[in-house]
Amino acid sequence: MAASKEILKKLDEILESEVSGIVRYLHYSLMIKGPNRIPIVKFFRDQATEAFDHAAIIGEKITAFGGHPSLKVEPIKEGNKHDVMDILRESLEHEKAAVKLYGDLLKLSGEDVALEELARQMIRLEVEHIEEVEKMLTR
Repeated sequence: MAASKEILKKLDEILESEVSGIVRYLHYSLMIKGPNRIPIVKFFRDQATEAFDHAAIIGEKITAFGGHPSLKVEPIKEGNKHDVMDILRESLEHEKAAVKLYGDLLKLSGEDVALEELARQMIRLEVEHIEEVEKMLTR
């Protein structure tokens, strides 16, 4: 099955973002300190695992479309602030950017129902992450 160059380009952007998410969330999990460390470390490691799963799904879609998955990693901004709330705010920015990428893919999906459903499913998951992080940021 072939896809347009525009779809393949967007899938590569998403792959690069998801791979950077793996690195980002692993880093966050390593930087957590304090009495609530254990559940927060688990949260970020689970996020890293989910980013890996998303990257694998997107990479498989790229190859199904005859593309060659990118080896690039989206640059990760390091705020050098390792307070849990600062890390959560950085995480929130990353999740909102992911929703935009998947939204762009949805717009490109056209008549490809499978691609549309994939984009919608990923948007739902990313929005759920945003909602969870927003709750965590509420004091």
